[in-house]
Order: sequence, then structure tokens, then C-alpha cells
Amino acid sequence: MTTSVDVINWSASDDYRRSFGCFPSGVTVVTTVTTDGKPVGLTINSFTSVSLSPPMILWCLKENSKLRDVFRHCSHFAVHVLGHDQQEISRRFCAPVEDRFAGLTWHRGTGDVPLLDGCSAVIECRRGEVVTWGDHDVINGVVERHGYCDKEPLAFLAGSYGAFRRFPEVA
Repeated sequence: MTTSVDVINWSASDDYRRSFGCFPSGVTVVTTVTTDGKPVGLTINSFTSVSLSPPMILWCLKENSKLRDVFRHCSHFAVHVLGHDQQEISRRFCAPVEDRFAGLTWHRGTGDVPLLDGCSAVIECRRGEVVTWGDHDVINGVVERHGYCDKEPLAFLAGSYGAFRRFPEVA
């Protein structure tokens, strides 16, 4: 069986976003602290593992983000893989809210960064190189600590939240 895909030439239209909307991603929140110790964070979906030895990750931040300077110059940050029941946290950390941590349960981790409770995984990193590429900064991190639990992660596909569904093992 073959499937035909209509190829659309690159343009600055919403079609470009729709093409990438066909790729499901996890939902993550990245946190750090300002120079005066205030916890800050934002929702991202452009995050990946880069290397297992040494353990390294990267994530991308829009160049017009209000937190750009904070993340470009922080010593550490944490990436939180949100659980299937944490849609509200995802929305909160991408909304124009003054204190995104108000009412949340969290504690301090490596480099004094805020760590959110109840996530599927948390990856604490020392900030590495920051490279500007296109309209984003690519922020590299060297993993210093990490942890996970047996909680299904939150997923995002074509503008909607969802959850991962495992297929039965085939013998």
C-alpha cells in the first residue's frame, strides 16, 4: 500500500508548522534561577538527547523569549518531562504569568534550580555551549543528575495534548 504526500514548497505560512505538527513530541518545562535567585521556567517541546557518554542534551529557545538572557547565562538548568496529568503546568509555563511557581510543589536541585514534583522524569544539567541558529538559541547541557518514575509522559501532536499508548508486544 502506498500513500501520497502533497509536497508543499517552503513558505512562511502556517503550512510549515502543520508539517511539523505531524511529529508527536513530549512536553517539557525547563527551569533555572535568575542571578538574584528567583525561580523561572518555560514550556518547550524542542528537546533531545545528544550523547550518552558523556550524557548531554540540547533544547531550543526562541530568540524573542523574555527569559533568553537568563538561560544564556545561567550555570545550571533542569528539564522536566511532564506527566500525562500535568497539562495545567504546561499551560502555566507558556502563559504570561508573573509567578509561574505560585501554588506548585517544588524544591531546589543542582545549581539551586527549581525542580517540579510529579514529573515523569527530571534531568539536571550544567549549561554548556549556547549557539544561535536561525531564530532560536540551541542550549546544550551536560547532565549531572537525573531521575524518573513509572508515569506515562504528556504528549503533544498537531496542537493538542495527548498521552502515549503502548502497543502489545508481538512474539
